[in-house]
Amino acid sequence: MMPPLSLPVWMELSQLFAFLAVFCASPAVVGFGVDPALRISPIDELTLGEGFDGVTQVQGFHSESRAFHFQGSAREVTAPAEVSELMVQKLRGKSEFTVLATLKQDHLNSGVILSIHHSEHRFLELESSGQRSEIRLHYRTKGQQPHTEVFPYSLADDQWHKVSVAVSASHVILHVDCNRIYERVVEAPYMDVPEDASFWLGQRNTAHGFFKGVMQDVQILVMPQGYIAQCPDLNRTCPTCNDFHGLVQKIMELQDILAKTSSKLSRAEEKMNGLDGCYCERTCSVKGVVYREDEGWTDGCRNCTCTNGTVQCEAVSCPPSQCLAGSAPAYVKGACCKECQPVCLFGGRELVDGDQRAVRDSSGRCLLFECTVSHPCPELNCSESEQITLNDRCCKVCRGHDFCSEGHGCAEHSDCVNLEAGDCCVCKDGFRPLRDDNAYCEDIDECAEGKHYCRENTMCVNTPGSFMCICHTGYIRIDDYSCTEHDECLTGLHDCDENALCFNMVGGHSCSCKPGYTGNGTVCKAMCDGLCQNGGTCVSPNNCVCQQGFTGKRCETDINECKTGRNTCANDTVCFNLDGGYDCRCPHGHNCTGDCIHNNKVKHSGQIWVLDSDRCSVCSCQAGQVMCRRMVCDCDNPNADLFCCPECDPRLSSQCLHQNGLVTYGSGDTWVENCQQCQCLQGQVDCWPLPCPPVDCEFTVVPEGECCARCVTDPCQADTIRNDITKTCTDEHNISRFSGSSWIKHGTECTLCQCKNGHICCSVDPMCL
Repeated sequence: MMPPLSLPVWMELSQLFAFLAVFCASPAVVGFGVDPALRISPIDELTLGEGFDGVTQVQGFHSESRAFHFQGSAREVTAPAEVSELMVQKLRGKSEFTVLATLKQDHLNSGVILSIHHSEHRFLELESSGQRSEIRLHYRTKGQQPHTEVFPYSLADDQWHKVSVAVSASHVILHVDCNRIYERVVEAPYMDVPEDASFWLGQRNTAHGFFKGVMQDVQILVMPQGYIAQCPDLNRTCPTCNDFHGLVQKIMELQDILAKTSSKLSRAEEKMNGLDGCYCERTCSVKGVVYREDEGWTDGCRNCTCTNGTVQCEAVSCPPSQCLAGSAPAYVKGACCKECQPVCLFGGRELVDGDQRAVRDSSGRCLLFECTVSHPCPELNCSESEQITLNDRCCKVCRGHDFCSEGHGCAEHSDCVNLEAGDCCVCKDGFRPLRDDNAYCEDIDECAEGKHYCRENTMCVNTPGSFMCICHTGYIRIDDYSCTEHDECLTGLHDCDENALCFNMVGGHSCSCKPGYTGNGTVCKAMCDGLCQNGGTCVSPNNCVCQQGFTGKRCETDINECKTGRNTCANDTVCFNLDGGYDCRCPHGHNCTGDCIHNNKVKHSGQIWVLDSDRCSVCSCQAGQVMCRRMVCDCDNPNADLFCCPECDPRLSSQCLHQNGLVTYGSGDTWVENCQQCQCLQGQVDCWPLPCPPVDCEFTVVPEGECCARCVTDPCQADTIRNDITKTCTDEHNISRFSGSSWIKHGTECTLCQCKNGHICCSVDPMCL
């Protein structure tokens, strides 16, 4: 039978219920605007336009903020160390953030929008590849492994786009032009960014990743669902993955408390079993404390003893004080007898620590002097390089000292914030200071001051630190800020594509393509992540319609074109099926033309033409068959099309220099670098992750020196686990643990155990090494 829960456990459970209430009811974004403490604005922080070569201010997508044109490759747009640290410290350790940008990227350009990296380690980088029509998010995982998430999508089309990548723990959402393009579950980023990390805008470094085009409103918002700041109509007040992870973590903490409580109850039960042979004795109860027979204690300046259930006390006898020179006997707080204390000399008299004397100066002002003697400084648990000297105390403290814990004067609506050499008060969100030290703050009435997002058909109601938008009677809520009289989505009066989601708005509605589809909402096309082979067309997520001559889920199988009628043989020829194709043969005794039919047009035998949809593909009609192939590049031909044949570009400006500065690549050259496939195209280096075969297993590991994960059967050897919280482990207290939870093994200090899908793996805690 499970032992009854103790009071601390019930308190923890009540906290969990409170968390659940917040999880289910709290809005995703509260308050108005975005708190400056949560916003990173590289364009403002770098003061673009002041001394950066290759960057000029131009007309942007709108006139409410500045836009800048990035051109050439002789530029170095990076933040100074102190500015970089101010920006990075807002992001450090956070699990929820959104990267936003409004941009117009040159056609086929491949470049970095922003990059936060240290040496070769990219902690956060957003890249757009026009050559491969991809958006790439680079980051590092908690296991200090590099990760690149690739989204097939082309931004480099010389058109304006709004882009946002929202990260909430292991949940990533890509929006383009306020349309949800991708929503994925990935390995969670780990924002343990070093203090000396560098912050770059429009390039990765001085040699690579040069973005070419115009950028505006580049921001990082350290908050969930930050894309709402770019597209307010997307607000859906949904909880984030980070909220769910917090709930799971809270349950894991309760499991640990339950295990410890069970252990304590077990030990208490053992002690109670041993009380059978005990005898009863008389005790004394003083101020809620029970003392046993003959037990002694000190009560103020009296020594007391419990004798036969009665308290007997006598005054403490103080020995005579024998103090050395430079000290004198004085009472000390908490002690009954005088103790030798260092003295101060003031006006020929000896004063002990804490004594005060008032003296009036010649003008009559009263000056109060206090004797303060420095005491031995406590030993610090940090290196000497991490110790700092303060102006208001004699002893040094460690860098990062918690000054707020020593007591502060920050009132109810103000938070104490630790600084380098002290602390200060900061008003909470939605409050403003009543005096210049921010110790006392008052609520901002967003409704009265017009600082709110409440739109038509709503009434703004002020709340402490925020506000609410209440619908007028008879109106229907759309989101946190809007209400409408009719729901066009519910009644079907909308023009959204069948593969889109309809969202009701004031005076109308908006459409957003479902995950797996792309488009503007009224027209949505399926996406198959490049799975359709041999020219197949994606008609729904992971569903291909094959070109003539192929079949199968991915169009990987050749078929009989003659039987299916999928051939280009003219009426005067006969189709004969061949492996991988067919042949158009002329019957014996006939004079056949050998013409072909292509896109419902007749092409004569021997005719050659360039595809309208692809200038780099050439087709020909040969004996009734249409043959298409990529253009053969003849670099000896001075008229070679450099768009189709970048390797034929002889210009020095089209060459690429390896970042080690020792190797030069020609346009079109490819190479492998750090598990990435790289290519030089007309002076620009574009790199993408090496393709790895899919692994469908619970436990995987990337062996040292390799790039792709392999399946392993031993969960304790795996560095990546497909966690299944339905598979639990039973620890040494018979307590069930969720997969992914960890704990210190009972009876040890340095044995760290982890539940991996029903398997317990224990090892030495790295913190103990």
